Amino acid sequence: MTVMEQRGAYRPTPPPAWQPRTDPAPLLPDTEPYRVLGTEAAAHADPELLRTLHARLVRGRRYNTQATALTKQGRLAVYPSSTGQEACEIAAALALEERDWLFPSYRDTLAVVARGVDPVEALTLLRGDWHTGYDPYEHRVAPLSTPLATQLPHAVGLAHAARLKGDDVVALAMVGDGGTSEGDFHEALNFAAVWQAPVVFLVQNNGFAISVPLAKQTAAPSLAHKAVGYGMPGRLVDGNDAVAVHEVLSDAVRRARGGGGPTLVEAVTYRVEAHTNADDATRYRGDAEVETWRRHDPIDLLERELTDRGLLGEDAARAVREDAEAMAADLRARMNRDPELDPMDLFAHVYAEPTPHLREQRALLRAELEAAAEAESGNEPGTGAGPEGTRR
Repeated sequence: MTVMEQRGAYRPTPPPAWQPRTDPAPLLPDTEPYRVLGTEAAAHADPELLRTLHARLVRGRRYNTQATALTKQGRLAVYPSSTGQEACEIAAALALEERDWLFPSYRDTLAVVARGVDPVEALTLLRGDWHTGYDPYEHRVAPLSTPLATQLPHAVGLAHAARLKGDDVVALAMVGDGGTSEGDFHEALNFAAVWQAPVVFLVQNNGFAISVPLAKQTAAPSLAHKAVGYGMPGRLVDGNDAVAVHEVLSDAVRRARGGGGPTLVEAVTYRVEAHTNADDATRYRGDAEVETWRRHDPIDLLERELTDRGLLGEDAARAVREDAEAMAADLRARMNRDPELDPMDLFAHVYAEPTPHLREQRALLRAELEAAAEAESGNEPGTGAGPEGTRR
């Protein structure tokens, strides 16, 4: 027998007193994504919830198409569309209480708007005009996170701090499947479970991390299975079933608020549009795959249920569409106005007390701006005199 074979055959026996800290069985996710729409459970869904979800999804879809158009017009620098993922976005926002916190990724503008953030302010970062664009404390929405998964440890820290203070607060952190390959994902889930922090992790598995398919990121049976290794329950849900996502997230939020600790939820969905307006998705996936997912559209699934139960007539459907169009028209009109920007804002709200380097950079930029203004007005730099020699 070779040395490697001997090593492979060695199986150490744990001491008799060893016992697993947690029974893994209750933590394991279902083998199939949980669904409500199209099943018998749909008959018990609250009609008002169905209508609310539908109206928000239609509005969200129109927001996506309008924002994508704004990138083509040069009014946005970039826009990561969430078309096809609206059920995850809206359900996440509606599962939270007003006192809770949402920690979004860069693709989660719909969830941010659904929490009450102004639609234009939600796009300010993607326009390149401001660090965030909205007041996180006003709406309890953390800044949109462009680096992958860095918002997850922040969510755990806030949730843990709230628990230590005795505040009845839950944090819900959103991340894509690509973000689960980052170290921040591991660290956040590990500390959340150790501390039993009141935080819910929502992984929107849309099939691709830009152009990298899920099969090249992980060999796990599902991303929800990763929860077991950290000691928290994993839930697997159909991410295009808005009612199912809302139910699973609401259960996880209640569990966290009641002291049950964190939950990892994987919502299986699909990114219908390209990664961003700068991406050519045809280079790594075919039209047939996209069309298959279009037939599982979250809005169509919900409208079918509402229509079958007689909860959505043509007048009501038209009112929902008109409301979405009004939102899009307002967004378009406001985004088409040139913003009044102050370059000195680059240095605002970076640190409570500016560092020496920031103060030096701020002084250099101010001097450059003043010199440019003098040159434009026809003055000699540093004189402050106008064309006729008068002081300004």
